[in-house]
This record gives sequence, structure tokens and C-alpha cells, in this order.
Amino acid sequence: MRHGYLSDLFAGVVAKTLTLVETVGNGSNQHEFQGTKPFKSLLGTEDRRGIPTRFVWLAEEQTALTEDGFISWSNVRKGKPRAPEFHLYYSGNAVTEAMKPGDTAFVALQQSGDALVIVAPAETTMQNQLRWLFGIPQQNQFFEEYRDIGHDRQAELDFAARYILDELGIEFEEPEADRLDALIEPFGLAFPKTRALSELARRSLPATLPLDAPDEALVAWMEREEQLFRRLERRVVDARLRSGFMAGEGADVDGFLSFSLSVHNRRKSRAGHALENHLEALFIAQKLRFARGVETENRNKPDFLFPGQTNYRDPSFPAARLTMLGAKSTLKDRWRQVLSEAARIETKHLLTMEPGVSTNQTDEMQAKRLQLVVPAGVQKTYTESQRSWLMDVRSFIALVEVRAD
Repeated sequence: MRHGYLSDLFAGVVAKTLTLVETVGNGSNQHEFQGTKPFKSLLGTEDRRGIPTRFVWLAEEQTALTEDGFISWSNVRKGKPRAPEFHLYYSGNAVTEAMKPGDTAFVALQQSGDALVIVAPAETTMQNQLRWLFGIPQQNQFFEEYRDIGHDRQAELDFAARYILDELGIEFEEPEADRLDALIEPFGLAFPKTRALSELARRSLPATLPLDAPDEALVAWMEREEQLFRRLERRVVDARLRSGFMAGEGADVDGFLSFSLSVHNRRKSRAGHALENHLEALFIAQKLRFARGVETENRNKPDFLFPGQTNYRDPSFPAARLTMLGAKSTLKDRWRQVLSEAARIETKHLLTMEPGVSTNQTDEMQAKRLQLVVPAGVQKTYTESQRSWLMDVRSFIALVEVRAD
């Protein structure tokens, strides 16, 4: 499977811890980022005023804020005999008003010439994901660092990178667009059932080996289905936009908003169903005994129950031989739902495709006896201490097999 590169999208980035004077508040009287040296590496030594900029604020469990504005890079001593003094100004908006001292700002210059300013609170999942995406190492609390991306042909847009870019709303070109379009041609302008798209994704990757490489197979299947869905979605949305949103003599604003919301909701719900579909195919290939979406108690329905519902409801069947697995493509605060889904099972398992989940969350999971399962290829986005605790898909399958004997 071919991937693009991060350098196709970005020229460089500066990541820095925000100080009091850089944030909009009682202690700040200017809209300005400090740190001349790294910003000079990013923006050069010539004045650059009014750079079109998208500002994004991302917190752990809250809705993202997005605003369009600008940044301006200028030498305030230009024409004077003294040494140059560069300042990076930003336009005030809802994102900059939400910034707080200690947050991390990622100021990225895109290949288009526009800029992207992303702000994430410290020690959050989004901060971890952005640090990994841009290759910024874990550092002390306060830091500022420049990273040249434009000349880096090593950072591929693999599953983890695409996941993060999607969270940021950044579109990227598909190197295999023609092949993907040929695969979805039979669907026309209609979305198929999620199971049908999942099956197509697996059939299109015949070399994938779910028995020998379950972690790699799951990631490949999920990535391929995401590619297929996005190409089909592009067709459907393009056709709908071309038909227009008119009501009588005016624009059908409600119709447009309803359509936009349906696109967003379809993306989110489809990803969760796709993950369950591919896990089911993986467990079938591994010849595991399991039940999908069956009731345990109090109308709770874990995504997967091993070896099955009959065994779970049999008081004589040892609880130590039971296993449950929740499956969530993205976590946020929803992972706590899993804790009540199977009362007989003390240590529960949860599989996610989400990169770089925060240490605060994984520490809480450990304290509540919830074991996180992450495909091996995605674990690189986690810290070293987290990786020592995480379980991969192969290890989870081995655990279920041992308990079945």
C-alpha cells in the first residue's frame, strides 16, 4: 500500500510552550509569539505580513475550535542601525482567547504558503499526537523547537499520521486514487452497508495475512476501508453540492446544515462499525470462539465476548476463562463505558486505533483494571513507559487461546 509524505503537506513547524505574555489575558498586552531563533528558521529573515492562517484549539474531551485569521512576521527595527528584532504577531480569535500558559502551540508552515496554528493543552492526547506527527521529542515542561519537514522524505503518511491529520481536518492526496476509484465504481453514488465496504477492503488486500500478522492485517484493513470510504464520500458530496441547496427563491440553509451534519456523523459511526467488522474477520481467521454484541447483564453489550454468551451466563463456568473486548476507533472519555459491560470479568480489555493516548488516561485505565490493546504499528506513538504496559493484537489473541484451553 502506497503512502504520501508529511513533506507533501508541510515545510516546517515550530513547537513551543506558551508563556503568560503570549496568551490573551490579564497578563498579556500583545498578540505575539516569542522565540525569534526557531521562527527565523521557519519564516526566514524577510518580512512576511498577513499570512493566511487557520487556528485550531484541541482539548482532551471538548469540541475543537477552528478560526481563520493571519500571522505576520516582521523586523520591528527595519531601517534602523540596531540589530534586527523579529516579532510574530497573530490575529485575535476564539482560539487565541482559549490559549493558556503551559499549552503547546504548533506553528506550521504549509507547502501552499498558508500557516496552521494548533494549540493543545499540556499532557493531553492531542499534544502527544502532534508531537509524534511533527517529530518533536518529549521534553521538559517548557520548550521551543523548530523542525524542518520539507526536506524529510522519511515521514510517511501511514495509518497513525492519517488519523491525526483527519482529526485536524487536513485533506491529503491519495497516491492510489485511480485504483481506489475503480474499486468503488460498482457503488455509484450510494453508500453501501458498512459490512460490504469492510469486505471489499479485505478482498482488495489479498496478500494480507491475518493468521501470521494480525496486528499488521488489522491496520491495513482499517486503512484501506478509510481510503475507500473517503473516495466514495468525495463523489457523493461533490454530486450533492453540484445539485445545489435551494428552497424556492433562496438558499436552503437548513438543508445544507443537515447534509453537513450527516456527513460528519456518517464518518464517526462508520469507523466504529468498520473496526468491529475487521476484528470479527480476524477472530474468525484465528478460529477463536466468540460472540459479538451479546447481552451480559443490565442490558450491557460488550463488543466481543469470549468464548460466548452461554459460557458467561453459566455460573459454573470459571470467570478466569472469560474475556471481553471493547472496540473503539477513538477514545476521548467514552472508554469508561467498557468498565460496566461484563461484571463477571475483573480485568477488561479495550482495543483502540487511536495514536498517542495521554498518560493520564492510560494511568487511570490501569488503576481501574482496564487493559488497553493497541496494534503494534500504532504503539510507536505512545511513550516508552506506556508501551511496556500496552498489549498488541497478537498478544490478546494468545491470551484468549490460553484461556480457551
